[in-house]
Amino acid sequence: MYHKYKQTTTYFIMISLLLIGVVYAILQANLQIKGTAKIKENTWDIHFNNIEVNENSVSIGENDSHASIDPENNCKVDFEVTLSLPGDFYEFTVDVVNSGTIDGMIGELNKTLKVNGESVQETPDYLNYSVTYADGMEILENHKLSAGTTETFLVRLEFKTDIEELPDATTVITTLEPQYIQADSSARIVRVNFATDSWNDIIDDYTAGKTKYLKIAMEAGTTREVRLDMDNDGTVDTTSHVRIANLSTPAECATTGFSQTACGFVIEFADIISTYPMKNDSNNSGSWENSTMRTYVNGIIFNSLPTALKNVVINTKVVSGYGYLDSLKSNYVTTDKLFLLSSKEVHGNSYSSFDTSSDLSRQTDYYKHLEINSNNNTGTIKKYNNENANWWLRSPSSNGNWAFSITTNNGYHSCSSSENNNGVSPAFRIAE
Repeated sequence: MYHKYKQTTTYFIMISLLLIGVVYAILQANLQIKGTAKIKENTWDIHFNNIEVNENSVSIGENDSHASIDPENNCKVDFEVTLSLPGDFYEFTVDVVNSGTIDGMIGELNKTLKVNGESVQETPDYLNYSVTYADGMEILENHKLSAGTTETFLVRLEFKTDIEELPDATTVITTLEPQYIQADSSARIVRVNFATDSWNDIIDDYTAGKTKYLKIAMEAGTTREVRLDMDNDGTVDTTSHVRIANLSTPAECATTGFSQTACGFVIEFADIISTYPMKNDSNNSGSWENSTMRTYVNGIIFNSLPTALKNVVINTKVVSGYGYLDSLKSNYVTTDKLFLLSSKEVHGNSYSSFDTSSDLSRQTDYYKHLEINSNNNTGTIKKYNNENANWWLRSPSSNGNWAFSITTNNGYHSCSSSENNNGVSPAFRIAE
C-alpha cells in the first residue's frame, strides 16, 4: 500500500524515559529486654547498568538514535530514536542490578504514554513497543530480584509494516517505571523452574497460563528429584526423578469416553522405580483395572511419595483396552491417582492395533515432541539401577492371552507375560 504515498516526510518517533523507581525500606529495631542486638550493616542498591544496542537495528548508522543511563541517576534510562520507514526498529538490552544486600521485588509497574504531547491509553497502531525480560517473559509485580543478582530488560520499538496508511510525523514518549521495594513473603521468581519450585507454585503458574518455561522444561526433559519411602517407615530409601509428560488439553480430550491420562498437566517418572509383575497369573483378562500392578502403584508407590507431592496429585479418568481373554470385549474405565501410560501415549500410532482403547487417548506432548514412532524410539529408554531396562505400559494385547505391552530396554514397543517382573514407571496428573 505504500506506493500510494509520495511523502518526503521523515516519520519521527521518539521514545524516552525508562525508569526504576526505588522505594527505600525503613529498617528499625526496638529491643525492650536486656542484652545487645547487633544489626549487620546492609545496603539498598538497585540500579540500571550495561546498555547494549542490537547491531541489527535498522536505524543504526542511518538515523539519530541513542540509549543511555542518566549519569546523575542510574535508575533512569533515556533513549531516543528516529524511525523513517516501515520495518525500521530499535532494540537494546539493559541490566537491572541488585548490588545491595537486601532482596527486592517489583511493587508496581507505572506506565504513561503521550503522542504529540497528549496522554493516551494505547500504543499507536503503527507502532510496536515492548519492555520485557531478555527472554521475552513479561515483567510482573512481585517478581523477586535477589541481592547480588541481575535481570536483563529487553526494549524494542518498531515501525510496523502492516498498516494501511502512513502516519504524519509523530513524537511518542512513553515511560515505564518498575518500582522496586524490599521483598516480602509475596515475592517470587516469575520464571517457572520445574526442577526447584514448589509443586503448588508450579501448579499456580500452569493454571494461570504461564506455561512458557514449563514447556521449555518438558521439551528439554528437565527432571526433578523425588525421594520415596517405599517401605513406609518414615525414612527415604529410594531416590527417583520425574519430568513433565504433558501440558496441553486439546479439544479431543473433551470427547465422550476419552481417557484423561494424556490431557492436562501430566507428570511421569523419568526412570524406573522398581520391578513388579503386571498380574500374578499368566493372562491379560481384566486389563489394567484388575491388575496387581494397579493396586501396587496406587498403594505402595503412591504412599511412598513425599507429602507435598501426594497433596497435589489429582484423580484421573483412565481408559484401558481389553485383553484377548476378556469375554465382554469392552474397554475398562477406572479412576486412579497413579497409572501407567498406554502404548499410544508413549509410542504414538505405531502399535495402536495392539490396544483396543487407542482411539480414546493421544500421544503425550513429551513423546510427540521427541517424534517417537517405530523408527525413532531412543527417547523412550528408561533406566533401573543405572541400566536400561524394560518397563510396563498399561495396554493389554488384544491378540495374545498372556501379554501386556512394554517398552524394551532399547526403546522398542513389545509385549511381555503378565507374570514377569518388568520395570514400574508410573505417571500422574497435578492439574486438568
